[in-house]
Amino acid sequence: MYTVTLIPGDGIGPEVISSARRVIDAACGNILWEEVTAGQCAIPDFGEPIPDAVIESIKRNKVALKGPLTNIVGKGFRSPNVTLRTKLDLYANIRHARHFEGVPTKWPGADLIVVRESTEDSYAGVEQMVGNDSAVAIKFITRQGSERVIRKAYEYARAWNRKKLTVSVKANIMKLTDGMFLKAGQEVSKDYPDIQYDETIIDALCMHLVRKPEDYDVIVTENCYGDIVSDLAAGIAGGLGLGHGVNLGDECAVFESVHGSAPKYTNMNKVNPTAMILSGVLMLRYLKEAEAADRIENAVAKVLREGKAVTYDLGGTAGTSEMTDEIIRNL
Repeated sequence: MYTVTLIPGDGIGPEVISSARRVIDAACGNILWEEVTAGQCAIPDFGEPIPDAVIESIKRNKVALKGPLTNIVGKGFRSPNVTLRTKLDLYANIRHARHFEGVPTKWPGADLIVVRESTEDSYAGVEQMVGNDSAVAIKFITRQGSERVIRKAYEYARAWNRKKLTVSVKANIMKLTDGMFLKAGQEVSKDYPDIQYDETIIDALCMHLVRKPEDYDVIVTENCYGDIVSDLAAGIAGGLGLGHGVNLGDECAVFESVHGSAPKYTNMNKVNPTAMILSGVLMLRYLKEAEAADRIENAVAKVLREGKAVTYDLGGTAGTSEMTDEIIRNL
């Protein structure tokens, strides 16, 4: 048996987490859930979005399945997602963008993995005011941080039998920070001769991705670039409703969907649960529950292919719970 920390999160989080839990429980009897509260919903009771109890639970269990956490734009607490990644040193944010038959897209067959360093860069949120009318964000890149996330990307590529890894930054302009990340990629690549090494400027990568996504396999980049590119990749594969991923460190793994908390759809039984369910599939593979993971993935693929019981973003009329029921029936 495995004990997994369960974080319902904010907005639509409790709905999609409930869907993922129902599907996982139907396919695998080896998961015990330890539910904790995090996000904006935690502030009234705990005074902060990431209480110490959440960190302690994840450190104890080593694995968590997390719903989306709301980040209030321009005010309030530091991003709860950034806080979680920093406190647990989850330095590799890995997002899968895979197209499934039946999902509308101009790029059928797209299958990308974006690996994003998630503790450094300007996205770490270190900012300060300079007088009343100027603000500065610190872009902080270290050799150690760059090398370890690139090595993690290579190891992940091997585990998923991928053949090519692309390092993408803006080293032609950011010669010291991005240059350091690029140099780390060049050095680490020497230890993985079985995987093709590639490098490209980040803006060129975005252009090429929407022209020929099949030219790319695993992409590794810095924190801010990775956040943007992973959403682009999700769009190529068919939308954020399919984007699934994991935050990996050396000790813990927190699995999550790519999409946000979408508060305007809270409790409307409307949103697509696929991304969270597929994040659960990644979790099961991490726990070596391959048979259950295969059953869920095949059931999801069948429901998407048939297109009869899918949510509005996939062209259907089913609600979150109805689509979840259909996936469970197809296990």
